Amino acid sequence: MWSETNNKLERTFEFKDFKESIAFIQLVAFAAEKMDHHPDILMFAWNKVKITISTHSAGGVTEKDFSLAQKIEERIK
Repeated sequence: MWSETNNKLERTFEFKDFKESIAFIQLVAFAAEKMDHHPDILMFAWNKVKITISTHSAGGVTEKDFSLAQKIEERIK
């Protein structure tokens, strides 16, 4: 579930293994590049990926952030 904290959308995803985590990061990267809207991506504990999204130029969360979050959700289902 996405949470809104400190003017950012955040969610941590957990996968079955390292390879699945990396594949997810690649999916996020392609979606972000297509939108020209790039999140912060942190991989930790070999199977967890934290995505943080905000529009720095707007100083917080915008519709573009919600749109990217939705695209990420669609890619993991």
